[in-house]
Amino acid sequence: MAEFTKIYEANPNPREMERAVNILKKGGLVIYPTDTVYGLGCDITNSRALEKIAWIKGVKLAKANWSFVCANLSNLSDYVRQIDTATFKILKRALPGPYTFVLPGNNNLPKDFKKKKTVGIRVPDNSIARALVEGLGNPIVSTSIYDEDEVLEYTTDPELIFEKWQNQVDLVIDGGYGGNVASTVIDLSRGEPILLREGKGDPDIF
Repeated sequence: MAEFTKIYEANPNPREMERAVNILKKGGLVIYPTDTVYGLGCDITNSRALEKIAWIKGVKLAKANWSFVCANLSNLSDYVRQIDTATFKILKRALPGPYTFVLPGNNNLPKDFKKKKTVGIRVPDNSIARALVEGLGNPIVSTSIYDEDEVLEYTTDPELIFEKWQNQVDLVIDGGYGGNVASTVIDLSRGEPILLREGKGDPDIF
């Protein structure tokens, strides 16, 4: 059964954050808050953890389109090919924020993503999410937690999330009620911004 912990975004408890990071380092799955919906994540370098998420989501790992959640833009050069100044300015203006940017991947992608030509980059405007990445030392692979209810697409109540996912993950972080609108997805891999999905972020910012 998963652990359940309350962490306040305004002042994340260092001890609780360390516990969450240690679970990630050991290959655990963590559900955590972002600036949009709650996310299910794991260490980007842990193949077994990635396979667990793929199995839970019912997809093949090689075909999964998940986001790389980063603490800031310094992680870009690790996984993204060199981008032009105009593209970087867009990223700097929008992040941290409720956006996922699709960018061209480079040859340094983790082994499970080597065949990917593009990668989705997220820098959430949420201190808990960014602290997890900083503590881990590398990005988290993340996918949204959703609800099968046709009216409410994304689950927002951490206690209900725990009730549903407690036997499939290792930790659920209660960071307060989440949103029910996912991030706006912008494709920047081909130069001009292309709106792939309109979500919480304002697509007109570009």
